Amino acid sequence: MNLPELSDEERATYEWQMWVPDLGEEGQQKLKNASVMISRVGGVGSVVAYELAAAGVGKLVLAHAGNVKPSDLNRQLLMTHDWLGKPRIESIRRRLLDLNPRLEMVTVEENVSEENAASLVSQCDLIVDCAPLFPERFAMNRQAVAQNKPLVECAMYEMEAQITTIIPGQTPCLRCVFPEQPPHWKRQFPVLGAVSGTVACLGAVEAVKVITGIGKTLANRMLRMDMRDMRFRELKLQRSPTCPVCSGN
Repeated sequence: MNLPELSDEERATYEWQMWVPDLGEEGQQKLKNASVMISRVGGVGSVVAYELAAAGVGKLVLAHAGNVKPSDLNRQLLMTHDWLGKPRIESIRRRLLDLNPRLEMVTVEENVSEENAASLVSQCDLIVDCAPLFPERFAMNRQAVAQNKPLVECAMYEMEAQITTIIPGQTPCLRCVFPEQPPHWKRQFPVLGAVSGTVACLGAVEAVKVITGIGKTLANRMLRMDMRDMRFRELKLQRSPTCPVCSGN
């Protein structure tokens, strides 16, 4: 793989990051060369996007619909009070470019659906799925498997969160873990912004690890966190031989 050279500005920006063992300049070049798609850039996705932009990922493909509302401001950290009533995706673009003006972005003022998932996934090397609704998550999962793209799956509810990394053909996919949409799942649910941010930072770390090859990812494992009591559990995951999405891979 021919990796892009780092500019003097980039070397200065990422100097301390490149001191991380096994990352170095080559790892930073891999980040610059990478494209990551983030589904929903809200409570979880906004922090993922901000951390990856800060880390030097070269391209982000971002999908998020709607206008900024007051209730977004407790957790969606790329939204600002002065942007109330305006498109979220424009606030996202503005805030990320303030941090990293070198960042290439594809911004789509839509949430992920069966109609647009294939096109969005085709533009990236890796997906970080931060969508709250299962139809969106299932659409991302299906396209990740179909296009052989790794997917970091992040989710939270109230004071709980979970994360796993899906490698098509090697690990269970989301439909192995959730064969059907949980019947109790609703569009609106309790959210503490710091819980969203916690699982988001872990998702950004997983993305960096997948891109650079450093460390051990959560492939075949799910980390579940109960932050009310600060209890963490690791679950072993297995592929389902009857999964309608990945059993043929």
